[in-house]
Amino acid sequence: MMQKLFILDTNVLMHDPSALFRFQEHTVYLPMIVLEELDAAKKGMSEVARNVRQVSRFLDELIDEQHDLTQGVALPSYEGGKSGRLLFETHLLANATLPENLPRRTSDNHLLSAAISLQQQDPQRQVVLVSKDINLRIKAHILGIHAEDYTNDKVIDDVDLLYRGMMELDAEFWKTHQKKNESKLLDGRRVYAIDGNQVENWYPNQAVYDNEGLEGVVKKCNGNHALIQEVKDFRLAKQNVWGITARNREQNFALNLLMDVDVDFVTLLGVAGTGKTLLALAAGLAQTIDQQRYREIIITRVTIPVGEDIGFLPGTEEEKMTPWMGALMDNLEVLMPDQEGGSWGRAVTSDMLQQRIKIRSLNFMRGRTFLNRYIILDEAQNLTSKQMKTFVTRAGPGTKIVCLGNIAQIDTPYLTETTSGLAYVVDRFKPWQYSGHITLQRGERSRLADFATQTL
Repeated sequence: MMQKLFILDTNVLMHDPSALFRFQEHTVYLPMIVLEELDAAKKGMSEVARNVRQVSRFLDELIDEQHDLTQGVALPSYEGGKSGRLLFETHLLANATLPENLPRRTSDNHLLSAAISLQQQDPQRQVVLVSKDINLRIKAHILGIHAEDYTNDKVIDDVDLLYRGMMELDAEFWKTHQKKNESKLLDGRRVYAIDGNQVENWYPNQAVYDNEGLEGVVKKCNGNHALIQEVKDFRLAKQNVWGITARNREQNFALNLLMDVDVDFVTLLGVAGTGKTLLALAAGLAQTIDQQRYREIIITRVTIPVGEDIGFLPGTEEEKMTPWMGALMDNLEVLMPDQEGGSWGRAVTSDMLQQRIKIRSLNFMRGRTFLNRYIILDEAQNLTSKQMKTFVTRAGPGTKIVCLGNIAQIDTPYLTETTSGLAYVVDRFKPWQYSGHITLQRGERSRLADFATQTL
């Protein structure tokens, strides 16, 4: 394999501090302008500033007691893989020929000039410019420089390959697989033992259904043997959850996961109007107030505006978060039971519910531990994988976390559908026996919202 030299743009290190170690046996090159930009961005409490400071610590450890950096430093292997070398711009590179309308004093053009100079020094080695900046990559391609996006943080190659949490069994399935009715009942619901080769690809708490009326959840899977438990039918009025009934199969599977005491982590994906927030909130109220399984409901989300930011907001943490929680208030209106006392009775009920529902900011989650809480994370697609790890590890004993989002509506600049923290946890948690996932597809908000989703 040809040895490559990767020139890293500043935004790559700001996005992933461990990018230094993810290029296997190849050489990583850091121009001086990148170090200057890292130094300028190190101040503050933002996620970018924290990443920059982590990069500085990595570099400090690498060059510690290194007296001569002209040959670079050896990089440690990442997760047991091969290791390469890290080179710094220890001397001025030869001036590369750039078009007259590209002044070298800009940082982007400095990187382009460095790439051309390094390629001219060693034509046998491929030089690759790695950047999250699309415009820089376009300029690089125009100048004949090989440029790539940083893709090591991709969860999957294509969003269509993301785990959906449910699967339809075709008619041919039962010709090659055996179904045996177990004599015992689990929580009052029938259990089936399934044997066959396709069972090896199943995951715990995966929803399965067929045309013969079977709707179940995989409770155990080991090799080519699995146990399927029938799900509760929350589409029936008598099986309602805080007055809410499921309107389709996906919602019914979602409510089964949300109401299952053995499932600690649930992720729900879906476009606007599929009922993600309503289902999660109804299940939380039923288990917090009626069943008293949890002490309170905690709701949080990433505070990224869709349009122009409205600036700083007055008040306490909860008051500052209130404008971001319009979805919560809208769904509470639906979930508010009718009271005989009229408007006064509804006001009393509203106060009672809001005492059990706490709104918290993600900015203050680090270091906390939540015990016996039902936590809802809305708009989870805007979190990075590192932020998602920080959030999920806040869970203490008896806590359930529900992550909601639509990976087609990402508002963070450097995140995509395949690098979102929500896609990350969906993929990483699918083999865990205490987690579940459902992708909701049918919109149930209104015919206007459904038509807009399909046509706009």
